Formats: sequence, C-alpha cells, structure tokens
Amino acid sequence: MPTSSDNSSSDLFSSKIGLILSVLGIAVGTGNIWRFPRIAAQNGGQEGAGAFLIAWICCLFLFSIPLIIAEYGIGRNGRKGVIGSFIRLVGKKYSWMGAFIGFVATAIMFYYSVVAGWSLFYLVESISTGLPESMQQANRVWEGFQNSLWPSAFHALMMGAGGFVVVKGVSSIERINKILIPSLLLVVVISLVRAVSLSGSVQGLQYLFTPDWSTLATPSLWLEALTQNAWDTGAAWGLILTYGAYMRNRDDISVSAFQTGIGNNIVSLLAAMTIFATVFGTLGSNMTSGEVLEVMKTSGPASTGLTFIWMPQLFNEMSGGSLFAILFFLGLTFAAFSSLISMIELSSRVFVDMGYARTHSTLFICLTGFLMGMPSALSLDVLANQDFVWSVGLMVSGAFISFAIIRFDPSRFRSEIVNNGEQRYTLGRWWEIIIKYVVPVEVISLLLWWMYLSITAYAPDSWYNPLSAFSVATIILQWGLVMGLSYLYKNLLADRTTID
Repeated sequence: MPTSSDNSSSDLFSSKIGLILSVLGIAVGTGNIWRFPRIAAQNGGQEGAGAFLIAWICCLFLFSIPLIIAEYGIGRNGRKGVIGSFIRLVGKKYSWMGAFIGFVATAIMFYYSVVAGWSLFYLVESISTGLPESMQQANRVWEGFQNSLWPSAFHALMMGAGGFVVVKGVSSIERINKILIPSLLLVVVISLVRAVSLSGSVQGLQYLFTPDWSTLATPSLWLEALTQNAWDTGAAWGLILTYGAYMRNRDDISVSAFQTGIGNNIVSLLAAMTIFATVFGTLGSNMTSGEVLEVMKTSGPASTGLTFIWMPQLFNEMSGGSLFAILFFLGLTFAAFSSLISMIELSSRVFVDMGYARTHSTLFICLTGFLMGMPSALSLDVLANQDFVWSVGLMVSGAFISFAIIRFDPSRFRSEIVNNGEQRYTLGRWWEIIIKYVVPVEVISLLLWWMYLSITAYAPDSWYNPLSAFSVATIILQWGLVMGLSYLYKNLLADRTTID
C-alpha cells in the first residue's frame, strides 16, 4: 500500500482549527456570497427557489462530502500536489486525470481572480465614495466599473497578493486564514440580521425557501445544483486534495469532511437569505414579486452583478450602513482572497513537485493567471462562459476522483487510508457505495440528460456553435482540448513529477 508519514512540522498545518479554517478558506468565498444567490435566483420557479435548495442539499451528501473525504485521503496519502498524489494512488498511467483536475481549478482561478478584484474595488469604493442612493446609481457604479480598465488592474493586484502569500508556504496560508475566515463569518451574520429587518424582506425569504416542485423535473436545475455544491464546498477541485498533503495523520478525515461541507453550506444559505431579503426588502414596495425576480436574474450576464449591485442597497437602508458596507466588502475580499490563495497553491504545487523552486513556480502561475484572466476582466460574457464551462467541468473532475478510488479499491482506501487507526469516527461502507456507484451515475446521467435536452429542446439552433456561451459545443471543445493535451503529455508529466 502507498504509505506516508507526517512531514516535518513546518510542512503541515499546526492544528486542526488551522486546517479547517484553511479549507473553509477554499470553500467559503465568493462562491457563497456572489455565486450561490444568483444561481438560486436563476433556478427558481414560479412558486419559489426551494426545489433548487432541496436538490443542492441532496448533492451535498451524495456528491460533495464523499468526494471531500476522497480528496483528503488522496492528498494525505500522497503528500504531493494533485498530479503527484494521483500517481502515488493509481500509477503514472492516470497522471493525465490529475492534470485535468488541476487545470479545471486553474481555469476557474483565471476568472475567480477577476471576481476577487471586484470585491476589492467595492471595498475601496465603499471607503472613498460612499453608498449609492438609488438602484439607478448602483447600476451606474457597476456599469461604469465594468466599462473601465479597473477590473484588469484589480485582477492583477489580487493575483500578485495571492502569489506573495503562497511563496511563503503553508504556515503563511494557515496564519492568514485564521484571521480572514472568522472575520467574514461575523460580517455575514451582522448583514443578515439587518437584512431581515427590512420591510418586505419576509417575501424574499418565503420565495427562497418555497419549493416549486415542477422544477425538479428540469435537468438543468440538477446540473446547476450539483455544480454549485461543488463550487460551494470545494469538492472535486483538487484544492482540498492539495491541502490534504499538509494534513496531520491524527486529523480525522471523515469529521473534517463533514465540518467542511456542512459549515460551508450554512454560510451559503446565510448569504442567500441576506441577498433575497435585501432585494425584496428594497424593491418589494414598488414592484411585484415577478418583477423583483426579473431584476435579480438580469443583474449582469448570468446575474453576475447581483451581489455587487444589491449589497450596497442594503447598507444604504441601514443606520450606520457605511461602516457595515466597509466591513462586508472587507469580509468578501478576505473570503475571495483566501480561496484564490488555494488555487494558486494547487497550481504552484504541481510545478514544485516537478522540481521547480516554489518562488519561480508561483511567479509563473501568477503571470499566467493574469494573462489568461484578462478576457474575463474585459468581458462579462467571457466570464459567464468560463464560469459555466469549468463549473460543469467539476463534475468530470469528481468522476475522475471516483475512478481513482475505484481503481485503487474503495474498501481498501476506506480501511487503510481513511480509517488509519488514529481517527475518532470510523467511516462506514455507505461511503464506498456512493463513491463507487452514485457519483459516476450522477455525473454520466446528468451530463447526458442535459446534452440531449440542449440539442433537442433548449438550444436546437445553437448547441453546435462553440461560440455560443452556454452551448454543448463550447463545453466539448474546451474540455476536449484540455483532456487531449493532458493525455498527450501524460508521460512527460509523470516523469517530471517526483514521487518519494
């Protein structure tokens, strides 16, 4: 069996709380506060968005948490980055799968840094300019920002700052997350308390939690629920796998996985409650529920501007709102930054495992990330396309992780790597069933179901157009290119990656 012992203390997280906060730093971020509310709004039906929440919670226990357990185990067992740990578990032949997983997270990093830059811009704006006094003014700030070069400048700043932390190593990552994540959680709770006190906010909460059962028959809802849950929790990104390499042998994988998944999803729900309460509380007196929802769904391409347009509105409605706006966008910037750090670490660790110096690896990744993120910084349509393609790509990453466990033997993985004799909670056989059968069936059935309906019903006139932002063709082209290159260079990747 592949085995590994604890590295020197400087190469490991110093405490369980340091590990959990750092992994929550991966998961808790703009995916919770920027992405989750807009995805819930887009997938709400006539009666409400509760059906989406049901699908999303199902995906937490039937996809995300089982994969988080797998990632922790693969990473701690391999003590390498995503490619090296894959090779240690299943051999050099499958190094290309590890490379694909790593690229999906890196591709998300390209545009995630742009969104992190938005957070920083709004922090600066809330300090220097104050809050917009109307929806029209809030929209003008958003549109003026997007039509300038500021998104590119803040994108560069966030990539540079993230690279600086990663160069310092895991101890620096742990220290900064012990400050960033508790700060964010405190601000989210304060924001929610104020949001639900707005007149009309109850309507927003009712819509969020009321199920429209008919929407459960829509494959796109399940596709969005699964990819959003992966986005929420960090499952299948390879990020938790990378941090797992710094996990102590005595840290309980199963407990850590449940803490990561459930804790993160609670933050997502709090963020969605805040946004829905804000929008309905601000507009409900002048618009019908249908009109309010239309505003939520059209706040930028794929609702990309929802949080940034409506949170300033919330703070304008509250006493002392200017201070809370600063705190909120400070917390959001912290969350985005902590997640960005993990993405830079994942990509840099791949090159470190190939023998390159950490400083040089990180510099290369940050320069590449800046250049590859520029199209998303300059165009919201490009960003929406990249968000769609690589978020759905997390499903394939999940399938590859599941395949690696199956190839190794789920029973052996559970009994020898997860249940290593130092754990408090013994992982049961239910995990083997989910990882061996449920995850592959979820991925294959949802992808085929969505592709079939896209071709026959959703977009019969554009599904074959790779330039269409949300088409089947754009996914096949971009995934195919990355998979093809990963497979073509699999031997080179395997030979360059050091396995002790």
